[in-house]
Amino acid sequence: MSTETLTAFNLSRTPVEEAPVELPFYIAATGTAVGPHWTLKHDDAFAIVDSLGDIGAAGATDGLFFKDTRFLSRLQLRMNGLQPLLLGSNVRDDNSSFSADLTNPDFLLDGKVVLEKDLVHLGRTLFLWRGVAYQRLTVSNHSDRRIGLTLSLFFDSDFADLFEVRGMRRLRRGSASRSKAGDGRVLLEYRGLDDVVRNTTLTFDPPPTTLSVGEAAYRLEIAPAETRMIYVAIGCDRPAGQRPAPFLKGLLESRRELRSAAFDTTTIETSNALFNEILCRSAADLRMLMTETPEGRYPYAGTPWYSTTFGRDGLITALQMLWHEPSVARGVLRRLAAHQATETDERSDAQPGKILHEMRGGEMAALGEVPFAHYYGSVDATPLFVLLAGLYAERTGDIDTIKALWPAIEAALGWIDGLGDPDRDGFVEYCRATDLGLANQGWKDSYDAIFHADGRLAEGRIALAEVQGYVFAAKTAIARCARRLDRAEQAERLEAEARRLAEQFEAAFWCPDLGTYAIALDGNKQPCRVSTSNAGQLLFTGIVQPDRAASVAAGLLGPRFFSGWGIRTVAQGEARYNPMSYHNGSIWPHDNALIALGLARYGFKPAVQSLFKGLFDAAAYMELRRLPELFCGFRRQPNRGPTLYPVACSPQAWASATPFSLIEATLGLQFDPEHEEIRLYDPCLPSFLDSIELRSLRLNASSVDLKVRRHRDAVSVEITRQRGQAKVSIVSSR
Repeated sequence: MSTETLTAFNLSRTPVEEAPVELPFYIAATGTAVGPHWTLKHDDAFAIVDSLGDIGAAGATDGLFFKDTRFLSRLQLRMNGLQPLLLGSNVRDDNSSFSADLTNPDFLLDGKVVLEKDLVHLGRTLFLWRGVAYQRLTVSNHSDRRIGLTLSLFFDSDFADLFEVRGMRRLRRGSASRSKAGDGRVLLEYRGLDDVVRNTTLTFDPPPTTLSVGEAAYRLEIAPAETRMIYVAIGCDRPAGQRPAPFLKGLLESRRELRSAAFDTTTIETSNALFNEILCRSAADLRMLMTETPEGRYPYAGTPWYSTTFGRDGLITALQMLWHEPSVARGVLRRLAAHQATETDERSDAQPGKILHEMRGGEMAALGEVPFAHYYGSVDATPLFVLLAGLYAERTGDIDTIKALWPAIEAALGWIDGLGDPDRDGFVEYCRATDLGLANQGWKDSYDAIFHADGRLAEGRIALAEVQGYVFAAKTAIARCARRLDRAEQAERLEAEARRLAEQFEAAFWCPDLGTYAIALDGNKQPCRVSTSNAGQLLFTGIVQPDRAASVAAGLLGPRFFSGWGIRTVAQGEARYNPMSYHNGSIWPHDNALIALGLARYGFKPAVQSLFKGLFDAAAYMELRRLPELFCGFRRQPNRGPTLYPVACSPQAWASATPFSLIEATLGLQFDPEHEEIRLYDPCLPSFLDSIELRSLRLNASSVDLKVRRHRDAVSVEITRQRGQAKVSIVSSR
């Protein structure tokens, strides 16, 4: 994904001479992973809790976060001073709330049991809504006698910046204060070095028996069969004196908003119950990661580290969702256009016309301790922005939105042909302006991800293979858009530029002895002759010649790349191949999704089905049936699941969108709003699906319900319902 993740070694020397050094945006893994954690998110707030619903008991990275700051670092529940016993916990299928069922342990006095375990049931429900974490505690007595106990909640906030939570050290911090703010309320405040006051307000209902600035204690006497309820609302940066909404009202409203957000989405049901679970999980995670912004809905990249606006991630997620939920693309395009760079700023790698890499709202970003307040160190977000605009217009026919975006599109094209190609060799390149920026600025942005066959890191201005493909696809798609806007001369120029780029690209990047494309050209225009998944993304862009596409596809599905679960980022046997690395041998679902779309584009449907089956099998082993950001690239072994990557984001937007891309690829879906036609190019289904049904597949004002059935190696398509004038056709290349 688009991250500022770096590895912990400086490889300016040969591998055997490497010495460990501390690197600034590295996400450290310092020990064995703790037990299961659960994630909730609503707009700019997210919470990570352990299996009991506690914060701060078992992990350094859990908490309640809001706008890149941890507003609650401790929330621990105790019964008579002891941790409750866990019966079970989970999140709802729609991610709207977390629930835990707890009970009392044995309580001892002078070595004797005075209260046996499992007599008191403690239900714990948590949800987020509009910057507030709501919690309900339900205490029930299932014994035959009155029970007296003390229920305590311990709480605190370190107001740590997200980059501090990730492991960065600061020499100075602001000042904190704690105070009671009336009956049943506590105010935790922090004045940062940026002179911004951040506050956490805890409201207890009913008021506790005793309340301090770090503990709320309830002394309860509960009769047999009696149930008592306690409510806690934890507000992030709430105005002074503003009371939170009642628990039940907030819970119902948050669920209503989720249902409303899914109203105009195509729904999918298949013959495979397990795959239906994977689809439901993906859809729920995408809805959770969607965030309302002033410009529209935007898919935040992922929790815990990337719950903010990321350019590349949002663009690719919108591309993956375009066929079944095109409104997401509109919000992404508008937001990124609103934050497009207008001037040069070396510290943030900004240049006029560039599209945002990421934006952060925490104290460290405001102070410039990290360069990510508005950071533009991404070489691919700008062509992807143009590409998404063109494809959105073709999917929806929404020319009014494109007209409004046209100045931003032209500014992006100006950067591609200008500052993005400073030596005017026809290739878009990157090189960070200062040491504060990211060393690598493509989607594989680990510092060691771009290298030569002998393992040497690429140096100088680097031209990535897939970025040239993005530029080709962007100019091709936006040229068609320009024609619809009566800009025929501009369209012809863009098409000519795309053709010229394709010719130059083949001459500079093709490696006949490898049967694939170099991952990049270094600053000396020398190809990095390494077999990587980047070549698979080139298939997605359409820049590859058909005869060479066959060679690339065969390699990607061969044993060096395909693990049985998916395609590795780097082929086994290459100098820096490591199946446990972030970018040099791991498997990224979104990367595989784009490759699948590319394979389908060139007609390699059996390869699409193999890839689809591998990722389906992998997801079946994952917790909650949730595809993570990445997992390790070890070869598949019988009767074992895939090996997880310890600090992968989960959920993560473009990983969650992957199953929908795989459906698009296998069905060959294309849309023609001008002729009101939905086309299926060489549709097929993988072996684990006998049928798939798409409901409310929309085109303009029309919608259709389709059912695709597999009959051995062929499929049939049935229109089960139709509203409007849209036509459905099957196109065969045979």
